[in-house]
Amino acid sequence: MNAEIIFNYFPDLSDKQKAQFIQLGELYNYLNAQINVISRKDMDNFYLHHVLHSLAIAKIVRFKAYTEILDAGTGGGFPGIPLAILFPEVSFYLVDSIGKKIKVVQEIAGSLGLENVEAEQLRMEQVDRTFDFIISRAVTSLPDFVRWVGYKFHRKSFNSIPNGILYLKGGDIKTELQSVKRMKKKIYSLDKYFGETFFETKKIVHLY
Repeated sequence: MNAEIIFNYFPDLSDKQKAQFIQLGELYNYLNAQINVISRKDMDNFYLHHVLHSLAIAKIVRFKAYTEILDAGTGGGFPGIPLAILFPEVSFYLVDSIGKKIKVVQEIAGSLGLENVEAEQLRMEQVDRTFDFIISRAVTSLPDFVRWVGYKFHRKSFNSIPNGILYLKGGDIKTELQSVKRMKKKIYSLDKYFGETFFETKKIVHLY
């Protein structure tokens, strides 16, 4: 599967963005052979499982210019890097505790010319800034994630949804959600936006 699946779901991409998404697969293929940040078996589904899954957040909210976003526990750069391509006027701060993963993220961002990406080796709880949104792809249990980053967003919102956490999560999340207190919750099922079976159990949890 190649970048065409991205172009099908996001038909308004510029030529530059299309070229960046095509280059994205080439870069990860090259770098992943040296520093394994994505399961090698999963590279065949790179655009579906990693890029399109990351871009699902853009089906929920079209971030306005100057929005500030923390990608907490970014791993190899997801969901931050694909979203940074899609929203070049939005600021992305990608953190992970594992240095080799951040090294890959920095290499990818540099090769793609993504001037809106900053990447740093840090534990998410060490970040001492606030943002409009904190995004992540199920790096830990939701209650733990909220404890670490649930106070790191600006209170004043200017996007179409309130500032808060946007958490990509699969499977049954009822128990985890019950453990999250004092935050409003909205759940988006991704099979409403994408037809592939991969998305049947995938959701975005918005906490605010």
